[in-house]
Amino acid sequence: MPHSPSSASSSRVRLARGASPWLLPTVATAAVSLARARRSGRAAAVAVPATALAAGMLWFFRDPEREIAHGRVISPADGVVQSIMPWKDGRTRVAVFMSPLNVHVNRAPLAGTVTSVEHVPGGFVPAFNKESEHNERVVWHFDTELGDIEMIQIAGTVARRIIPYVPEGTKVEQGERIGLIRFGSRVDVYLPEGVEPAVEVGQATTAGVTRLDRD
Repeated sequence: MPHSPSSASSSRVRLARGASPWLLPTVATAAVSLARARRSGRAAAVAVPATALAAGMLWFFRDPEREIAHGRVISPADGVVQSIMPWKDGRTRVAVFMSPLNVHVNRAPLAGTVTSVEHVPGGFVPAFNKESEHNERVVWHFDTELGDIEMIQIAGTVARRIIPYVPEGTKVEQGERIGLIRFGSRVDVYLPEGVEPAVEVGQATTAGVTRLDRD
C-alpha cells in the first residue's frame, strides 16, 4: 500500500541481495589483516586500504527501507535524470544515471505483473555515453493499469552484472525491489503515450519516492 513521501526512508538499512560475491571476500580480507596488524607490518600495510575498501563496499551495497510515494509511475532508481526523450511510438523515455555513490537496488515503477525479463548481451561503455545504447542490459516488461510498461537496466563501465530479483510471471507492488546493478549504471523507463514526465533533466531521483509522471 503506497504511503506518503513525507518520510522517504526509515532508519532501517539492510544489505542488497547479490552483494555477497563482492562483499564477503573484501570484509574477510579487512578482518584478517586487522587481526594480524599488531604482529605483522605487511598485514598492517594491507589493513588500511582493505578496511577502506570494505567500508566502501558496505556503503555501496546498502539497501535502505523506503516509504513508497503516491503516483502512477515512480522512479525505479536513485540517481539523476540524464535525459527525457520522446520515442517514435509516442512513449517518452526517462533515463536515470546512477553513480557509484547511489543505492543500486532498483524498484518496480508500477504495480503489475512481470511479463518478461530479458537479458541482452552487449558492451560496457560508460552509462552516460551515447554508445551505452548497446551495453549489456536487462529489459523488463510489466502489465499494469497503464498497459505495458518497459524498463531497462543498463550496465556501465564498472557495472558488469545485473541481478534480477524476480522472474517472469511475478506480481509486484509499486516500489517493490526487483533487481540490483553492481556499480555505476543507468535505468530507463518508458512512459506510455499521453503520460507527461514530471521530472527535469538534472533532477535527483529516489527509487520508490520520486514521481516520474504528471497528473
